[in-house]
Amino acid sequence: MTTAIYSRVQKLRKQYPEPTSAVLPALRLAQEEHGGWLPPEALREVADALDVTPAFCLSIASFYDQLRLEPVGRHLVEVCTNVSCALAGAQQVVEAFERGLGISAGTTSADGGFTLGTVECLGGCGWATVVAIDNRHRLRVQAEDVAGIIEELHAREA
Repeated sequence: MTTAIYSRVQKLRKQYPEPTSAVLPALRLAQEEHGGWLPPEALREVADALDVTPAFCLSIASFYDQLRLEPVGRHLVEVCTNVSCALAGAQQVVEAFERGLGISAGTTSADGGFTLGTVECLGGCGWATVVAIDNRHRLRVQAEDVAGIIEELHAREA
C-alpha cells in the first residue's frame, strides 16, 4: 500500500469507533490502488493498516459484489439478474453482451479490454434491467440496446 493510501486508510479508521468498521471503505481504496481488484497483498495491506486479519478482510471482500478478488478488464460490464431485472429480460441482455463481446459472463476478454459479469442486485428494481458499466448505471437496458453500448465502449478504447 502506498503511503498516500495508508494515510487515507488511517483517516478512515479515525471516522469509526472500531477499526473493523473501516474495512469496507479501506478495501475499496485498496481496490482502486490495485487496478480494480484485490490481490492477496492488498488484503494484507488493509489488514495491517487496520489491525485486523487478512482472513477478516477476505470475508468482507468475498461478500460484496463491488469488491473483486480477480483481475478485471479495462471496462467492467455487470448485469443485474435479480428478480425484477430477470423478469424484464436480464438473461437476454447477458446473452447479447456475451455475443457482442465474444466472452461468457464471469470472464475477461483475452486482450484485457472487457470483463462481463452478473450481479445479484444493482438497486434499481424500478428501472430494470440495470447494467453497470465501469460502475455507472444504465437503466432499462434491453437486449437490442447492447450493440450500441458495446460500440460506445469500443470507441472509448480507440
